[in-house]
Formats: sequence, C-alpha cells, structure tokens
Amino acid sequence: MFILEYKLRGKTQQFKAIDEGIRTVQFVRNKCVSLWMNSKNVGKAEVYRYTTTLRKEFPFVKCLNSTACQQAGERAWSAISKFYDNCKKQVKGKKGYPKFSKRTRSIEYKQSGWKLDRDHKRITFTDGNNIGTLKLIGSRDLYYFQEFQIQRVRLVKRADGYFCQFCLKLDVRDITPILPQTKKMVGIDVGLKYFYADSDGNFVENPRFYRYSEARLNRLNHRKSRKLKKGKPVSNNYIKARQRYSKAHLKVSRQREEFGKVTALRLIQSNDLIAYEDLKVKNLVRNSKLSKSINDAGWSQFRKWLEYFGVKYGKLTIAVNPAYTSQDCFQCGKRIKKSLSTRTHVCSCGYIEDRDTQASLNILRKATMGHIGSKSDLLDLNAWGDLSSILFGGNTCQGKMNQ
Repeated sequence: MFILEYKLRGKTQQFKAIDEGIRTVQFVRNKCVSLWMNSKNVGKAEVYRYTTTLRKEFPFVKCLNSTACQQAGERAWSAISKFYDNCKKQVKGKKGYPKFSKRTRSIEYKQSGWKLDRDHKRITFTDGNNIGTLKLIGSRDLYYFQEFQIQRVRLVKRADGYFCQFCLKLDVRDITPILPQTKKMVGIDVGLKYFYADSDGNFVENPRFYRYSEARLNRLNHRKSRKLKKGKPVSNNYIKARQRYSKAHLKVSRQREEFGKVTALRLIQSNDLIAYEDLKVKNLVRNSKLSKSINDAGWSQFRKWLEYFGVKYGKLTIAVNPAYTSQDCFQCGKRIKKSLSTRTHVCSCGYIEDRDTQASLNILRKATMGHIGSKSDLLDLNAWGDLSSILFGGNTCQGKMNQ
C-alpha cells in the first residue's frame, strides 16, 4: 500500500460529524469484541455478520457507511486473531488478550461512501453521518494516481486537526527511479550518547527531542491538571489546555519521526549496503533507568525508514545479531568485557578504538560474513548488481512485502 495524506478544511459541524462516525466505529468494534468474549465458537464469519445485526438494531450505526462498519469488525477480528497467534506461538508473558478500545481516532471507508473531485481538490462523504464536502490541503496532485487504485479512504483525527489518507494499491518501487550505485558499504551502531556511529568513524548526534521538551511538556500538563476540578463538569479552559498539551507531544513525535526519516535516507543515498543491529527494543525498554532515553532515541522508527528506503531505492539493508559486537576485538577477535561507562576499546593486541566505532566495524563484518573479509574484496559482491534490498532478521519491511 502507498499512502497519500492531505489535511482537511471544513466547518465545525462537519468535524463533529467525523467525531460521531469515529465514536460509532469504536462502538461497533467493542460490541464485536464483547460478542467474542461472551459467546463460544465465535469465528471471523460470525463477527462480520454481527456488524450487519448492529446496523439493524441501532439507528446511529445504520447512518455509518456499510463498508466502514465492516472495517470496524475487521479491527475487532484483527485483535482476536493476534491473540490466537500469540497463544499458538507460545509467546512469553502476556498474550495480548483483546481489550475494549477507548481512544479510536480514525474511520476507514472502502470503495463506497465517498466521492472525489480531482479538479477542485475536494472529497464528499455520502453516508448518513452528513459529513459533506471537505477541502483537501496538500501539495501532491490528485491526478498523480488513478481512482481505481484507491483501495481505502481513511479519516484521521489528530491534536492539530483532521486528515484524509488515500491508501493506494501501488508498489512504490514501480514509480521510483533507481539510485546510482556508490560501491560503498557501512555498518552502523545505534546508541544513546550518539544516535549512531558508523564504520567510517563518523558520528551522528542524538537530538533528544523529548528531553529538550520535557520541561515544557510538564508545565503544560500541570496547567491542564489545575483546570480539572473534581466533581465538576469539564470546562472549556480544560479542553483548551488539553489541546495545547497534545499538540506539544505531537510536535515531539513528528520531530523524532522526521529525524529518523532524513537520517535513514542519507544513509541509503550514500551507500549500497547498510548493516545494522537486529535490536529487540521492546525488551531493552524494560530497563527502568534507560527506558525514557531509549524511547526518545527512536531506534525502531529509524530502522523502519531504513528498511523502507532500502526497498524503495533498491539498496541492501542487513540486520545482524547484536551479540558481543561491542565486546569482540575487531582486529584479533578477543572478547573483552566492558561496562556501559567504558567508551574506548583497548585490546592487548594493541588495537585501540572508540567503542561504538569498533562495534559498527563488527556489525559490518557480520553482515558480509561468507565473503572474503577486506573492504576492497567486498566491492566484488554480486549484491552491487542487485536492484532489490535483501533484509536479514525477523520483523523486516521486505518480509512483510513478500507475505
């Protein structure tokens, strides 16, 4: 899927209608989960049929487009099937038992319930919620794609407004020119002191967007809390304070996302092979002393964009096992135990290097293992003529595209 996003401009009553549609989607999704919880032998077909029953039973559900109602049932079954899969795989810890949704922020239409006006950049929703015609604000030309390619239209509510997303049945590789080969390769080691260090001895500073905004976020949160009086209805001042707090968090989130995107794109443009660690960030954030810093670094987002751009531009991205990459000597292979506070690798063989640079060299070596080891030899790899990315590791972008 290829997603185009536009901001929506409309009247207050139209946005209230969107909110009503989102609440209806949440209601249908939760009723389907409740049916599964309270009944035996409820499968996918029963959940989908139940959405039709709800349309007959509740008039406000009937106002919602039928395909949007079906999609709400799909969301419920997605949570249920994920729980079943975790049980079959015997995932350790919690299996993700389906919960009731409290903060639904989107409504999704399939190929009905909307009409697109390409000439005037407007979209009209024709279901019973009376959303009406909304203006699309964005730089991308609507004639860029064919209307039959639109598989779904999604309305998303965020702290700074409402957005419309077009989900296109389109392989991004078909519309992207292949970048010229650079005959270069790099290994990268992500960290907290630096965002990453590469095998060429370069360092990228960690921006720490949340840390720098933390004082302002706490101040806005304190102002929001002071406007909430116990036992009294929510005031307009509280709603405004909550919106300011939400926008500040959204800004930090977008800063982190944009930084990861730009950094990943630069690596892809300047190298033909990028090796990185296959980190399990979900496990790493269990460390109570480092969890905030790890989340602030945004390693998962960076990896997501690195793999995406690798597929898009036909570059090799390789995830390797991170075990002992900072401990093993790059020159002699001797394993030297180091604490996190030790930032320089010093070996008895005489090799001295920055800890992170040394780790990135080991990562690159692991990625190219099986090819004779020097960088000059690696220039003869068959991979230089391969136009599609090869990603090693479990949860990768290429793996999802091939499913």
